[in-house]
Amino acid sequence: MLRQLYIKNFTLIDELDISFRPGFSVITGETGAGKSIILGALQLLLGQRADSKQIKAGCSKCVVEAHFDLSHYQLEGFFTENEIDYEAEDCIIRREVNASGKSRAFINDTPVSLTVMRDLGNQLIDIHSQHQNLLLQKEDFQLEVVDIIANDQKQLQAYKKAYSAWLSARKDYEAFAEQCKKNRENEDFLRFQFGELDKAKLIDGEDEELEQQSNTLSHAEEIKSALYEASSALSAEETGCESLARKASERLNDIADVYSEVKDTAARLDSLYIDLKDIAQEIDNRLENIDFDPQQLETINARLDLIYSLEQKFHAESVSELLQQQQQLAQQLESIDNGDDKLQALQKAADEAYAHCLEAADQLTIVRKQAAKTVEQEMLRRLVPLGIPKVRFAIDFSQRDCSPTGRDKIAFLFSANSSTPLSPIAQVASGGEIARVMLSLKAMISGAVKLPTIIFDEIDTGVSGRVAEKMAQIMREMGDNNRQVISITHLPQIAAMGTTHYKVSKEETSEGTISQMRMLTDEERIREIAQMLSGSDITDAAIANARTLLQQSMKHDA
Repeated sequence: MLRQLYIKNFTLIDELDISFRPGFSVITGETGAGKSIILGALQLLLGQRADSKQIKAGCSKCVVEAHFDLSHYQLEGFFTENEIDYEAEDCIIRREVNASGKSRAFINDTPVSLTVMRDLGNQLIDIHSQHQNLLLQKEDFQLEVVDIIANDQKQLQAYKKAYSAWLSARKDYEAFAEQCKKNRENEDFLRFQFGELDKAKLIDGEDEELEQQSNTLSHAEEIKSALYEASSALSAEETGCESLARKASERLNDIADVYSEVKDTAARLDSLYIDLKDIAQEIDNRLENIDFDPQQLETINARLDLIYSLEQKFHAESVSELLQQQQQLAQQLESIDNGDDKLQALQKAADEAYAHCLEAADQLTIVRKQAAKTVEQEMLRRLVPLGIPKVRFAIDFSQRDCSPTGRDKIAFLFSANSSTPLSPIAQVASGGEIARVMLSLKAMISGAVKLPTIIFDEIDTGVSGRVAEKMAQIMREMGDNNRQVISITHLPQIAAMGTTHYKVSKEETSEGTISQMRMLTDEERIREIAQMLSGSDITDAAIANARTLLQQSMKHDA
């Protein structure tokens, strides 16, 4: 849960360093005092887009840093997965925004992406503002509520796996069917192309070998002349290299016994003589094999012309590429000849995958409907004390085609009295009723997901008196069991129920307007609640009333 919040140079906040406590806390202050600024700073830690306008005028950057206690929330796996040091009792999340609008994010001093920061932040804080009431219009939110209460991750994952397998099987079938259609439309052309390549009897790599042979035959006379001259230079009787090396070797060997210094040189000459003799023999052999054969050259060039023509026609650069295209054409023709059988097999596989998907969807629907009954009963239990004594709440199920979340299409139906029919909640509930419904849903969900910190931003809109007190009691109960609930409120009945009370105020200084926030003492709480009751002129009656509200809050604790 949130233990400490530090904000520097953020909009109207010069510097704020404030501690938070477990349980139910309240934040009060006049409109425009800066409560929304506190929330804006926290939103940065949840990965919200940064804006240079958020930096206090005259400053180069702003910093928002929060310390969390994660001891009771089994989040170590997240840190291991993202290679971040895990500090259970003091997890530090920090965001810095500079004047260019660029920002940096850190978790326990490790730089992280905004995606990672957002993933962790969403597991630590839920900020419920008035616009979140619009979620009741969204079917996916309503389905998510049911899934949370159903605890159906096992069934949901099994369905998603089956759904993905069906999509894949259907895609394979549709792709092959489309390919078969195109192949049949082009069958004559495909067979003609394959016939050309097949008739050529191409051999991989033959183009390079034929080009070398053609080059050799085209320069046969030049090659033969060069080989003859090289052979003469090596093998001439008196003047050839081979003869001279042999003579030099013999003369050195003659004196080797009396002049040992030439033994190594003589040995090197012997080796040179052997090499020259081998080279001369190799050249002579090649000389015998070189003959200009016009007919062979014509045959080779004709084969190359055929290969070059095919390469141009098929937009290929080698025989290897031509053979690849021949293989592809063979496969396309095979799919034409045997396509119906394969298409039937793919259709069968897709049908079986769809049947399995439907079966998994049915299992998911079963657990969702069981959970829906629990939600209906729980919502009635919570809404009646909140000033809607004749409330009716139901979850309507209808079926649709398979989707990423199943086949269930659900709607929250609501009626505030017995005389009006149940209708989709967003169409018939007033603002105050929607606020109470959302609070009841959040209270129910929070117990299932064990979210460390929940912040309600003026959820009390449209309610007052006894209903506000009941809403405060719900939030206070949510604050139990290692959870932290913070409510930003304008209602004294809710403010009095907080175990900790913070006030946001605005002050005019020589450097401009600044916002501040501090924890109130017991006496300061009395005056703050009295002011909420009576306005700027605090009366004795308002103070007495404030004391009474706080005393009732203490009795609630007892």
